[in-house]
Amino acid sequence: MYRLNIDCCLLKSLSKLRKGIHGTTYFINCLHVLVYQRCFTCYKRFKLSQSFFCKILWNINTSLKMDTRTSNDQMPYKEEKMSKGLKRSLLVLNCALLALGNVGGPLIMRLYFLKGGKGVWTSSCLETAGWPFMVMPLTFSYLYRRRKEGPATELFFIKPPLFLVSAVVGLLTGVDDFLYAYGVARLPVSTSALIISTQLAFTAAFAFLLVKQKFTSFTINSVFLLTVGAVVLALQTSSDRPANESNRQYYLGFFMTLAASMLYGFVLPAIELTYKKAKQTITYSLVMEMQMVMSFSATVFCTIGMLFHKEFEAIPREASKFELGQSTYYLVILLSAILWQFFFMGAVGVIFSGSSLLSGIIIAALLPVTESLAVLFFHEKFQVEKAISVVLSLWGSLSYFYGELQKNKKNQASERAMA
Repeated sequence: MYRLNIDCCLLKSLSKLRKGIHGTTYFINCLHVLVYQRCFTCYKRFKLSQSFFCKILWNINTSLKMDTRTSNDQMPYKEEKMSKGLKRSLLVLNCALLALGNVGGPLIMRLYFLKGGKGVWTSSCLETAGWPFMVMPLTFSYLYRRRKEGPATELFFIKPPLFLVSAVVGLLTGVDDFLYAYGVARLPVSTSALIISTQLAFTAAFAFLLVKQKFTSFTINSVFLLTVGAVVLALQTSSDRPANESNRQYYLGFFMTLAASMLYGFVLPAIELTYKKAKQTITYSLVMEMQMVMSFSATVFCTIGMLFHKEFEAIPREASKFELGQSTYYLVILLSAILWQFFFMGAVGVIFSGSSLLSGIIIAALLPVTESLAVLFFHEKFQVEKAISVVLSLWGSLSYFYGELQKNKKNQASERAMA
């Protein structure tokens, strides 16, 4: 009996050890032999019936197979190991890319519409048409890895399941691109930027549902203030409605922009969830590959819309009638593609280095910059409602960053106490 207890403890220890080793066939075979050997010893010693002994063996065999399948199929989420300094540098770089795209993208898009551009599908396509620019950093990454690892270096990290998920997220991004472009075509930049600030509330809600984002009182206060800011903006009705535009078009642009804000508020946590559920190590190169797939998928969606509405044929006519000249028209298109690619790459990069909620916070925090530049360059109206909305947005953003600062201080203090 004493020997049997030792055998049971040994089996339990080996089982725990085996669960920590994925795909180790040799170890699992040894465990099978050990289990069957001890069971046969017990069968002879305690004179168990043959049917009962066979039933025990069948149950053990089934359990081992199920555990083996589970351990091999469910690899835990892993991030690329990197120093804190490198991760902080990546975060700063992606914040800079996100800032450039978030401020410059809407301004250059509005310039396109103000000076004669009319293609909503064209404009939405330009938001992700810069995906070929991703080839350059991916090439540098491959050459760097090849120099370290040799000729056997993999060209791509992305696996078929992750490729499929990225393509689906890209289609959602394409829908979001169209909704946003339609809103920018109908609304002043200062108004559309304020509506997009509500994205933070949607991002926070979906982050809580999808990735179990933890909230502090500062986070809740931030989301509340930004939401109130958007409501205040909605109360101004159409006092800033552009000339030659009906109330129906204005309100349609308002709600299309709001829908774009809600959809992208879902996309950001969905990308973070994809990172967490991926059955492979998430590296920054893989993040760039995923972004290229998402942008390509969104571009295909918008290109189909352009073909259906015959907007490719309209591009030469728009260029010839563009108020700033034909060469400037193509320059605007090129800058739009580059700036929006900065935005999307910066957004997924911030998710990789931080979180989806942080990405949403940065987008909302840059609102005053976009507002000021829109008033400066396009001479847009700046009513009292917009001023109140900007103040509430700034208050909300500062509340979040202050809360994160306090949280980091507490974490550092607890780490020192444990050390």
